[in-house]
Amino acid sequence: MPIDDEPVRIPITDVFDLHSVRPKEVEEVVEAYLEEAHNMGLKNIRIIHGRGIGVQRRIVRAVLGRTPFVASFGDAPEQAGGWGATIVTLR
Repeated sequence: MPIDDEPVRIPITDVFDLHSVRPKEVEEVVEAYLEEAHNMGLKNIRIIHGRGIGVQRRIVRAVLGRTPFVASFGDAPEQAGGWGATIVTLR
């Protein structure tokens, strides 16, 4: 019988789609993803948070703004999600 509190292992790639993450877990999950992406040596990543009313976007950008190894971030190009995704450069 599966336990709901078991952590879900998500493969770390240069694109992370938050659509499968519960809203109350976004901050913690993004922090963990950034740490793993950084440890793997990824330099350019895209976080897909969706357009909606911008709640997840604000959470993602707050985390990015306080993460010391984030060099820069901003809206993705239109063909890569526009303001529904954030492009991040890691140090």
